[in-house]
Amino acid sequence: MALEAEGPTVADAASSHHHLYEAYNELHTLSQHLSSTPFSSPAILVVGHQTDGKSALIEALMGFQFNHVGGGTKTRRPVTLHMKYNEECVGPVCGIVDEEGNGVVKEKSLEEIQAYIQSENLRLENEACQFSPKEIIIRVEYKYCPNLTIIDTPGLIAAAPGRKNSSLQGQARGVESLVRAKMQHKEFIILCLEDCSDWSNATTRKVVMQVDPELSRTIIVSTKLDTKIPQFSCASDVEVFLSPAESTLDGFILGGSPFFTSVPSGRVGSGHGSVFRSNAEFEQAVSLREVEDIGSLEKKLCRPLSDKERSRIGISSLRHFLEELLRKRYMDNVPLIVPLLEREHRNGVKRLNEIIQELSTLDESKLKVKGRNFQDLFLTKLSLLLKGSVVAPPDKFGETLQDERANGGAFVGLDCLQFPHKLIPNAAMRLYGGAQYHRAMAEFRFVVGGIKCPQISREEIVNACGVEDIHDGTNYSRTACVLAVAKARDTFEPFLNQLGFRLLHILKRLVPICIYLLQKEGEYLSGHEVFLGRFTSAFNNFAESTERGCREKCMEDLVSTTRYVSWSLHNKNRAGLRHFLDSFGASEQAIANSSPSYSGSYQEPALASNANDKQDNKAKSDTKLGHVISGTDSGGSPQTTETRLADLLDSTLWNRRLAPSSERIVYALVQHIFHGIKEYFLASAELKFNCFLLMPIVDKLPALLREDLECAFENDLDRIFNVSRVRSSLGQQKRDTEIELKRIQRLKEKFRQIHEQLCHEPN
Repeated sequence: MALEAEGPTVADAASSHHHLYEAYNELHTLSQHLSSTPFSSPAILVVGHQTDGKSALIEALMGFQFNHVGGGTKTRRPVTLHMKYNEECVGPVCGIVDEEGNGVVKEKSLEEIQAYIQSENLRLENEACQFSPKEIIIRVEYKYCPNLTIIDTPGLIAAAPGRKNSSLQGQARGVESLVRAKMQHKEFIILCLEDCSDWSNATTRKVVMQVDPELSRTIIVSTKLDTKIPQFSCASDVEVFLSPAESTLDGFILGGSPFFTSVPSGRVGSGHGSVFRSNAEFEQAVSLREVEDIGSLEKKLCRPLSDKERSRIGISSLRHFLEELLRKRYMDNVPLIVPLLEREHRNGVKRLNEIIQELSTLDESKLKVKGRNFQDLFLTKLSLLLKGSVVAPPDKFGETLQDERANGGAFVGLDCLQFPHKLIPNAAMRLYGGAQYHRAMAEFRFVVGGIKCPQISREEIVNACGVEDIHDGTNYSRTACVLAVAKARDTFEPFLNQLGFRLLHILKRLVPICIYLLQKEGEYLSGHEVFLGRFTSAFNNFAESTERGCREKCMEDLVSTTRYVSWSLHNKNRAGLRHFLDSFGASEQAIANSSPSYSGSYQEPALASNANDKQDNKAKSDTKLGHVISGTDSGGSPQTTETRLADLLDSTLWNRRLAPSSERIVYALVQHIFHGIKEYFLASAELKFNCFLLMPIVDKLPALLREDLECAFENDLDRIFNVSRVRSSLGQQKRDTEIELKRIQRLKEKFRQIHEQLCHEPN
């Protein structure tokens, strides 16, 4: 009678777990070399400060010593330890995964691994960035090893303040940044080490909680327990230390409460300073230390520890907890890994087909077609960005006004002050393309339109009067024109240059955005960097020459308006000027009536006056100009033309001592002319930049790019597309992708088999 087949045995379960660990180890190695991989295998990430006993704890978990233990920075790259229990390995059997990305494991001795880690530390120590996030992956099989994957990170540094410690402070920031980046992986279980006897002193937890604020995937371990037990004076202190309140730890940690470990000091070796002669002796010492710690705690507490408390004491308890937790995570994640591997396999097949397609198009006629198609699609995207689009992510390609000023220059006048960016509409928005161009032009109008005429000193007015070629009289209208055009030229010319530079910056930013959009749609010429460089250079050269020509046209306008004053242009019309002078005359009359003696201090003898009537004539002369212009005297009666002319000549032609009235009217005329130049400059500059910079990008650029492209095709096609180098590069990509697909396929089959075995295992 045949026996019925029995269910899965314990040996079968052990075998399935063995394959499970192997598969996850391979998955972890694969994920380190695939930047686009959507998966990461569970692992234990050890985080602690340099003095927390991190390396000693890891060695105790492994069951053998291999690393440097002591002060200072001993690890500058994370070290991933794929540990696997193997009762047949009397000594540790180790290997390093090849860093070329092929997954090959090179068998190494412990001494060789230690030497390699030391060489990497020395190499990084002499580089600008002294730490690297790329992991050193080590495989270990040993009869004392648990089935764990542990990632040893560089020890956090608590640098002292002060300038003399600036170098160490920089290292501390680099280490913390690297560790935080590793903790971002949601699949990693964080092993947070604390060397303290008071749980309110959170040193490592402070860093961990920046990434895991609830400590929901964090295990807290209090190291160096053997040194802390003697510090407690009474049993209540020990009780609080062993069972801290949840509020004290600021979260709900894995396992419910901390673990407590001690590692015996001393190194393994045969030398005079060695304490342990073998790793087996070291493992026995670790177990003995655990027994001694339990005995010391029970003595302090005056009672035996409960089973729950014992399960938190010692390396063996921590090792068992980590192994069970990781095994459960592995098993829970198996059903999720297979679909992810299938998706990654499909993406790999797609990439391989694209590479094969690229290789098939590396002939002259097809390259020309690809180049022309790229140009047409580029111009389409360029037009789309100028007209307005949201196809490119603003957080990646947009610029706020503050960023734009920093990269493209700010509008700064002679006073070297910037207008507050918050007052410009849409200043905080990240813009690109036509929207950014419009904002820059709006800021130009806003800033330049708000400029007031610079102050004019009395010395400048007198110097501007000068001497005519036929007489030595003064001409205040000429003086006003001289001052106004000089001030306008000095004020507006810097803004013209700044506007050109800013708009050129905005236009040049369109090239990488267009290339991003073409990459997104699969139209990017991968591997043809020389062609893309020439294409980008042609666009930038066109933009620069067009901007330069446009700026020269604007400069011609500015020179013309600041070289010759046309009253119909600068004051809009004569009626406006007459209205202005009438209002000025009325204000002068009010000043004269309220302060008749004000101008007495500026008296000067007239050429036709005598000493007896000097005071009367000059008291009138300083207020006469306003009366002459308005056609009335101080009494309101009409004056004869001859009298008005004589007073005008006395005030403006023969008088070289600058009276307050003359100063005010000169300054007022200068303001009026300056305002006219500003209005014309603003309108002219905006119109010309739109017509001679923006529009050529739309209607002249396509023909220029096409001409440049055809010229390149005729004269230097092979160098532009660099066919031989591209073919070699694509060939290497093809080989790498094929290897990657084989690894993914092999892993996919492994995880599918493991999933089937786990489904048939007894609960």
